[in-house]
Amino acid sequence: MFTGIVEELGEVTAVENLGDSSRFRLRGPVVTEGARHGDSIAVNGVCLTVVEHEGDEFTADVMAETLKRSSLGALTLGSRVNLERPTAVGARLGGHIVQGHVDGTGEILARTPSENWEIVKISLPADLSRYVVEKGSITVDGISLTVVEAGPAHFTVSLIPTTLALTTLGVKQPGDPVNLEVDVIAKYVERLLAAGQGAGR
Repeated sequence: MFTGIVEELGEVTAVENLGDSSRFRLRGPVVTEGARHGDSIAVNGVCLTVVEHEGDEFTADVMAETLKRSSLGALTLGSRVNLERPTAVGARLGGHIVQGHVDGTGEILARTPSENWEIVKISLPADLSRYVVEKGSITVDGISLTVVEAGPAHFTVSLIPTTLALTTLGVKQPGDPVNLEVDVIAKYVERLLAAGQGAGR
């Protein structure tokens, strides 16, 4: 499990197309400290498994299903990525519960700068809109954020200077894709309510 608190901005140092999958090599001095084969690291919000680890770099395989459902297929040599290690049991939950299982992708629609923050408008797939509510939590490229406005086909988030400086959302522009993971609690509540309604018939 992750919390959506990005530990560092990493970099893609190699991309290998394997036909039905891809292998990425990524640099991240913080997240590779003490890393071992089989460990999990979230890359732009996608939970990946460490295949190899050497120095401050690690490699991870990405299956076709993940490439299809996320924006990882758009990564190229030199791309910057948000990196986070799983949270330790008993650690502070700084963001919210993040599984690293991307539900879909959105697109940066607009950026509205302000003196001390920036409003970013992001498109929202129709099948995810029911899980996104004003002042609720959403994960964008692995970043735990609070929803400012929730529309039927978009939502907005307000980014503080720290988020702009230390994550990919500081440089992404309109048209760029982002990975979205909605609050898993909302999905469980929906499923439980549907089961309860069916039992009462």
